[in-house]
Amino acid sequence: MQSQTSLGSEVILSTAEEVLRRHGPSKATVVDVARALGVSHTAVYRYFPSKAALREAVARRWLKHVNDELLAVVGESRLASPDRLRAWLVTLFTVKRTLASEDPELFAMYGTLLAEQSGAAEEHVADLLAQLRTIVGDGVAAGDFTTTSPEETAQAVLEATTRFHHPAHAAEWSTPGMDAGLDRICTLLLDGLSAS
Repeated sequence: MQSQTSLGSEVILSTAEEVLRRHGPSKATVVDVARALGVSHTAVYRYFPSKAALREAVARRWLKHVNDELLAVVGESRLASPDRLRAWLVTLFTVKRTLASEDPELFAMYGTLLAEQSGAAEEHVADLLAQLRTIVGDGVAAGDFTTTSPEETAQAVLEATTRFHHPAHAAEWSTPGMDAGLDRICTLLLDGLSAS
């Protein structure tokens, strides 16, 4: 049984992840999370005012893993911008594919939140666009890329690669040829951005 004093948002989120994995995103409730913690549901509501708020917080925590992996690529200053853009796109695909296969319940919840236009999903897309803008902007500054608008280019790159990161396409990610398909798209995008 969890004592009220040791209860905190991180403990609740860890337990909520396990409950979501066990019951699935559509059936898991705040009461299930409270029961797993050995506390009343009102104790959970002190930290998260609704089931939707708890789901969003779990999704943000889960998406942070994706974001951390991508930020490592964005900050890789030893890579030229074209190599960094390719590495970023490959990392995005690899991380999402791995999470979809190793943690299907939480991935399904992320897909549901994205379909609902949730704050967590919107923030994730905004983070992706900001990272792409940085890479494209660095490429323009280095003379590797040519574009009049890094912001519009970032949006176009994200849209052009939707098949490799949007949860609606997750069922395709394990099919043969996906890695080669992403490589072809990367080459096409980089050729189009090339300043030479």
